[in-house]
Amino acid sequence: METKTGVFICSGCEIGNCINAELTRNVATDEYKVANAVIHPALCSPEGYDLILNNIAENKLDAVLIAACSPRVKTNVFDFNENILLERVNLREQLAWCFEPNDEDTQMAADDYLRMGLAKVKTIKIPTPYIAENISSQILVAGGGVSGMSAAIEGAKAGYTVHLVEKENTLGGKQKDMYKQYPSEAPFNKLTEPVLGNMLDEIKKYNNIEVYTSTAIQEINGEPGAFDVKLQNGSVQELRVGAVVAAMGWKPYNPNNLTHLGYGKSKNVITIVEFEKKVKENPDLKLPKNILFIQCAGSRDKDHLPYCSSYCCSTSLKQTKYIRDLSPDSSVFVVYKDIRTLGLGEEFYKEVQKDDQVFFTKGEIDEVFVQEENIEIKVKETLLGEDISLSVDLVILATGMIPASTEDLNLNYRQGKGLPELKYNFSDSHFICFPYETRRTGIYAAGSVRSPMDISACLEDASGAMFKAIQCIEATKRGEAVHPRSGDKSFPELFMDRCADCKRCTEECPFGAYDETEKGTPLPNTSRCRRCGICLGSCPERIISFSDYSINSISAMIKAVEIPDEFEEKPRILVFVCENDAYPAMDMAGIKRLKYSSYVRVIPVRCLGSINKVWISDALSCGYDGILQIGCKPGDDYQCHFIHGSELTQTRSENFQETLQSMMLEPERISTEFVEITDYHKIPELINNYVEIIEDIGPNPFKDM
Repeated sequence: METKTGVFICSGCEIGNCINAELTRNVATDEYKVANAVIHPALCSPEGYDLILNNIAENKLDAVLIAACSPRVKTNVFDFNENILLERVNLREQLAWCFEPNDEDTQMAADDYLRMGLAKVKTIKIPTPYIAENISSQILVAGGGVSGMSAAIEGAKAGYTVHLVEKENTLGGKQKDMYKQYPSEAPFNKLTEPVLGNMLDEIKKYNNIEVYTSTAIQEINGEPGAFDVKLQNGSVQELRVGAVVAAMGWKPYNPNNLTHLGYGKSKNVITIVEFEKKVKENPDLKLPKNILFIQCAGSRDKDHLPYCSSYCCSTSLKQTKYIRDLSPDSSVFVVYKDIRTLGLGEEFYKEVQKDDQVFFTKGEIDEVFVQEENIEIKVKETLLGEDISLSVDLVILATGMIPASTEDLNLNYRQGKGLPELKYNFSDSHFICFPYETRRTGIYAAGSVRSPMDISACLEDASGAMFKAIQCIEATKRGEAVHPRSGDKSFPELFMDRCADCKRCTEECPFGAYDETEKGTPLPNTSRCRRCGICLGSCPERIISFSDYSINSISAMIKAVEIPDEFEEKPRILVFVCENDAYPAMDMAGIKRLKYSSYVRVIPVRCLGSINKVWISDALSCGYDGILQIGCKPGDDYQCHFIHGSELTQTRSENFQETLQSMMLEPERISTEFVEITDYHKIPELINNYVEIIEDIGPNPFKDM
């Protein structure tokens, strides 16, 4: 049955002053035979909203197309019955505010955008959510250190049953060996007791926290809402949980790699971890006269750990403080690259600096001479402007932090047992927008397995990860995706009769949403899916689609545009923009009233990685003169919201170039650019420069064919 659609065109916010809305309405009534097409000066007003509701009721509409402002705004206003298919056409930010008003090309763009919206409505459906069977609201926390215990407490407070699993025989992690903790509250002049005791007492208060010690995770199968877990502790115990918090903690960088700093050459060269444990075991330990801390011992070093380990400076300051408290006759020397004490930690640093028997200097360790009774240290590039030599009895190396392995999760995923990692082996996430998200939907990293951090940060991080786990469970119960397409009820549907078992979808999915048979046939785990559409873009047989985002729906939009013939000298540029960075940047360009060519026709895509080769072929066959793809900026300091969608676009460009070659077209007719969400000022330049390139090349020879 054909969808009964109502079209509502807003003439407010300068739209009516930019285009002839009556002519645009004629596109709906004359070309698409839409019986209900209305123009209103403010569709977002109470009167405009009532107008739409009355039309839905009186005309029994199945779909509503609103041609007005960006679909990124007024979402709370244009929120109708869930049985109404809603499509929005952006005539404000990406037309009225960025094209020349009352211009022929601007009018043509408005008409085309309405055509594209109507064509899409004909080819999409309201998603029916996928809801797994026997969804569990229980949560597994892997790791019983500070992060794991804190996560468990937060989950229990929220009313969820938490299974806290620790492979050691007691909870506590690194806290078990901690003598004192540095202060986190004013006046920052006294060390505090470790938080472990209080946390253990608090865990005992909650009947909904079940603790497993001396226990290993044998296997985790399934998907969010339905993870099946096997625990091993003499016997095998099986659980079903809805989400997992991974809090495996960290371990110190191997000091055996630091022989140049004297480690292994003398029992009087130790690490901050070893020193902490030694004092914890024997607080009455007699401390030597002169003690030296070497900061960044193996950290911020291209030959060892290139990053800052976050906890080392504060730990050295803490140990300096209790050395002076325990042994007033001892002097302490601290050689640092930089002292990094975040936030209010700077107040504690100032307190330690007040002690006349603590000597700080910035410098680089030049040489370490280990003698029988003392150790000679030569320091260069000091703040004194000259090299210095220090003779000390004990050297304490502030060694860096490396994450514990997540292989202990024993995930039954085709991509491996652990969480995918960054180049420094920390759990991968979208570190800018969704820091707790791993590439495994429903599994959230917390604490120093995710990033180097101190105790205060771990406590906060654990709360964030637990709240994400809870959010995921509740979204899964509703059949909705989690970030970044939060609330999306669509999911990939596979027409398996045409599947060629090529493994492209299983290999390219960033989130492990597909397992596969030995033959290579994909086995979807639907609740793992983030709805990015990368599998749709990867499939050469075009068997993957979403209810509201498919090969057919985007192809229909591409074909709906009227292409001027070559004699009109009006090129048409198809612009695919990712919805996460490029589309908002284009909206912002419009808000700033930045002008660019009205020859472009924009189609938002879930991710550049979702662009299928057939869309490229369709566009070129239809006569588009060029195709510009704009997506999230990949790289170390920025990220595609779907991990590697932008990078996949670059690697797939070979396929696109093959398409061009087969059609005997110039390679410049397809171009890819990357932007950050704040790069709105770059949008006009990117578009206008590309239009110039296409104008220089000339029209697509497939026009009018």
